[in-house]
Amino acid sequence: MEEKIMTEGEEKKSLSFVEQFVKEDLEAGKNGGRIQTRFPPEPNGYIHIGHAKAICMDFGVAEEFGGICNLRFDDTNPTKENTEYVENIMSDIKWLGFHWENVYYASDYFEKLWDFAVWLIKKGLAYVDEQTSEQIAEQKGTPTQPGRPSPFRDRPIEENLRLFEQMNTPEAVEGSMVLRAKLDMANPNMHFRDPIIYRIIQIPHHRTGTKWHCYPMYDFAHGQSDYFEGVTHSICTLEFVPHRPLYDKFVDLLREYIKEQIAEGKAGEYNPDIVDAKYDGTRQIEFNRLNITYTVMSKRKLKALVDEKLVNGWDDPRMPTVCGMRRRGYSSQSVRNFINAIGYTKFDALNDFALLESNVRDDLNKKATRVSAVLDPVKLVLTNYPEGKTEEMEAVNNPENEADGKHTITFSRELWIERDDFMEVAEKKFQRLAPGKEVRLKNAYIIKCDEEHPCDKDAEGRVTTIYATYDPETRSGQPGADRKIKGKTLHWVNCQDAVKAEVRLYDRLFSIENPGADERDFRDLLNPDSLKVLNNCYVEPYLKEKKPGDFLQFQRIGYFTPDLDSTPEHLVFNKTVGLKDTWKR
Repeated sequence: MEEKIMTEGEEKKSLSFVEQFVKEDLEAGKNGGRIQTRFPPEPNGYIHIGHAKAICMDFGVAEEFGGICNLRFDDTNPTKENTEYVENIMSDIKWLGFHWENVYYASDYFEKLWDFAVWLIKKGLAYVDEQTSEQIAEQKGTPTQPGRPSPFRDRPIEENLRLFEQMNTPEAVEGSMVLRAKLDMANPNMHFRDPIIYRIIQIPHHRTGTKWHCYPMYDFAHGQSDYFEGVTHSICTLEFVPHRPLYDKFVDLLREYIKEQIAEGKAGEYNPDIVDAKYDGTRQIEFNRLNITYTVMSKRKLKALVDEKLVNGWDDPRMPTVCGMRRRGYSSQSVRNFINAIGYTKFDALNDFALLESNVRDDLNKKATRVSAVLDPVKLVLTNYPEGKTEEMEAVNNPENEADGKHTITFSRELWIERDDFMEVAEKKFQRLAPGKEVRLKNAYIIKCDEEHPCDKDAEGRVTTIYATYDPETRSGQPGADRKIKGKTLHWVNCQDAVKAEVRLYDRLFSIENPGADERDFRDLLNPDSLKVLNNCYVEPYLKEKKPGDFLQFQRIGYFTPDLDSTPEHLVFNKTVGLKDTWKR
């Protein structure tokens, strides 16, 4: 179900520092008053809520200031990328309520990036290195000690050109050669110490097939792709701060290269927006990543959980992936509200999972249809209710929204109620069903538990049937129904038409608050109780109409949604979140 995005819950009291920078650039007339952002995921996995924060900023800034945001897949590593990830990333962005202007791929620019790399070689600014990756890492030095030049750093230009062409052949051996930019081996920024810009990968690319055998590194392709597209603001997370000088350096060199191309009459090969004087270039702005308690955001670890079947796929409702949250029953608006609530800063923080759940709970309270479901059923028999008689009761779908209307439920002599709503020997403060005590059944009658024979039990002493009488003068909505009692109002399901269902109760994926910072193997930190499956539940027949993505409140229990596995013959529901935070310290 595609949800209509509401914006009133996203009003901001003040601009974030990112938005303030953009506003200042507009006021200064930079880039001809044009705003263009991009969301640049690598299609090597499913996006998670951390990516959702970037999506909200990239698309949100463009919307707020009348610009455009493009979607660009940084597909420079065919060993990890495929079209499945591309399709799911696009689906998740749409679910969050955002729309891109254009779809681009870094692979769109492989030809231009190759030609640029050849130009760097001809200018003496790049060379082919035949050292091993370990040798290259060792001779780069440390943050406090300068690196040593590669023995291949000053090899002749013609030899570099020949070897670079050789790198892009089917016969080239992975790891045998790399192309490095010739920058500054003594620079205190380690990224400047002759970074690798091309490497050999003999795996077919999901778009270009076997055309290429040599692929650009992310740091080499990213800034140039921004420049080719005319991106005005590259908004990214804090780990890219030390990469920014290299980003700027490569773009400056690209400008020189394009100027030469223009001088040679090849300007038509480039976006006209970037070759005229109105394009000042891209401003990179970094903000803090989104981290949440009781989960991990490492795509490597999430992929391991999927591959090792420690979870049931990328869309497992315990996963922090956007598709997992959608399957769990989160609303897209609640995710956006949570991201707005935590804001954007220059400091990394660990956000409480309970805050995310609070935003989900607040939003679903406005949207969810109230229904009855009994998860741990025990039979209740109303001994003075006529056998064979049934009554149709009206149930309000959502007291928060009158326009959602009502639906009908059937009442009869035999009902299912929750097992923990009855105690044969009740504590003094117990306000549910017990011998001699009264409670109200939701949308129905006040009932009183029998004192002489309150229940039947099986051989193990487990209660099988509870007995009570109903007060026919107390039907909800009728005169006399407002009789005051001390007992609570209980939910129920009619035994005659109740539908059996499977209910999956989800909890936090990890058992400790910050598993990402723990030195132990993250697999050993998984919460063994993160999923409990109940197979003997009963729900009212109205729920047979519901589909995945519908928001439901099981009264007195929590918020739920039909799972993708649910069928009319076998209903399956996922618990989204409880009615209140049960993790409060």
